[in-house]
Amino acid sequence: MRLKVAVVAYACNPRLGSESGVGWGWVNAIARYHDLWVITGKENRGDIEAELERRPELKEHLHFEYVHRVRYRRLENFGKPFYLHTYKHRWLPAAYERARELHARIKFDVAHQMTYIGFRFPGEIWKLDIPFVWGPIGGLEQTNWRLLPALGWKGAAYYAARNLLNDFDRRMRRPPRTAMKRASGSVIAATSGIANEIQRFYGESSVVIPEVGLPPLAKQAPSRRTSGMPLQLIWSGNHLPGKALPLLLRALSRLDPSHDWRLTVLGSGPCTRAWQRLSNRLGIGNRVRWTDQISRNKALEITQASHALVISSVYDLTSTVLVEALANGLPVICPDHCGFRDAIDESCGIKVPATSPSGLIKGLSRAVASLFDEPTRYSLALGAIRRSKRYAWEEKGAAVNAIYRRVTKRGQTEFHTAVAQPEPLNEASRSCDGSLESTAGQRV
Repeated sequence: MRLKVAVVAYACNPRLGSESGVGWGWVNAIARYHDLWVITGKENRGDIEAELERRPELKEHLHFEYVHRVRYRRLENFGKPFYLHTYKHRWLPAAYERARELHARIKFDVAHQMTYIGFRFPGEIWKLDIPFVWGPIGGLEQTNWRLLPALGWKGAAYYAARNLLNDFDRRMRRPPRTAMKRASGSVIAATSGIANEIQRFYGESSVVIPEVGLPPLAKQAPSRRTSGMPLQLIWSGNHLPGKALPLLLRALSRLDPSHDWRLTVLGSGPCTRAWQRLSNRLGIGNRVRWTDQISRNKALEITQASHALVISSVYDLTSTVLVEALANGLPVICPDHCGFRDAIDESCGIKVPATSPSGLIKGLSRAVASLFDEPTRYSLALGAIRRSKRYAWEEKGAAVNAIYRRVTKRGQTEFHTAVAQPEPLNEASRSCDGSLESTAGQRV
């Protein structure tokens, strides 16, 4: 029997990547099993309705409710903290009121808080007197303190402040603690590291389901690098301190000059010019191509024409670009932390110990050098395509279906109570410089 599910997913858009793409992928996967009423941001309406016109079969099981977020444009010019403040204190309560109105008429079986996935944002839909599911959840892990010097003083200050704020919030904030208790047994963690932190700070077990899924464009076989062809590397992300591209640039500058390589850097941001200057100072500027902002399809085309993806981030979850690279037959070189640790194994890439900036630079350099051996690289490329199947949306839909079935069965015999109200969030501003598994169980 199909359940009726209320989903709060502010970020949910078929035309966008990142968290909006995550929201869209999840609701589509779950709609194979259940009927969803998705409460999302009003700004997503145009893209969602265009997609529903293109794919009318989705309308049978996916229903969208659009809630406007009150905006303070002058304040939001100062950055993300004000955006998140209005999202949390204006939009999430409004989303709950819409859910409550719908529940009076539709009688939902399950409530699911989905996006944003940060642990600070449990929303209020858990107040409905029905089983509550929360996740995927991210944001609980800290940035390695030893890596902060690699981010420049402004980047280091931002991530140090984030670590301190994070530690305070996960120990002291009541709304996440209340929501965790309310979702006991139905918490979804984005990575095994997040699952460990949920157990550590909230005493709850969780199911690990990576937040990202397979892209629409993938290859059945990887590209080969022929004799005389440069090793084509790709790096992708917003040009912010935490993405730590300078670590990779310094690693590449250490390679033997006889090694022929090219690096394509996707994206843009406040660090772009500083990073370009650094590549020139290191003497590798002529081997680095900067694309600026391009369409997702164009980025996927560049990915498919490349030989390996390199990630240098000091903090992240699993990363959409990582899964896209695997699906298109690219071995992945990455630090051995965050969601990368779960995603990459010896069959599809190389994880570099992330204990210090100098160690990470040396490790990245050695890893890239090993890929000049084409049999080694091609073997990892084949493994990448195999590994990518773990991120199929069908698998996520099945995993969530199992959670819904379990909590609705449990909900028939348990009485849930609601408490506590959300509290405000502050975030440090950033700048740049560049010198299904339970905590003791089985992964989905």
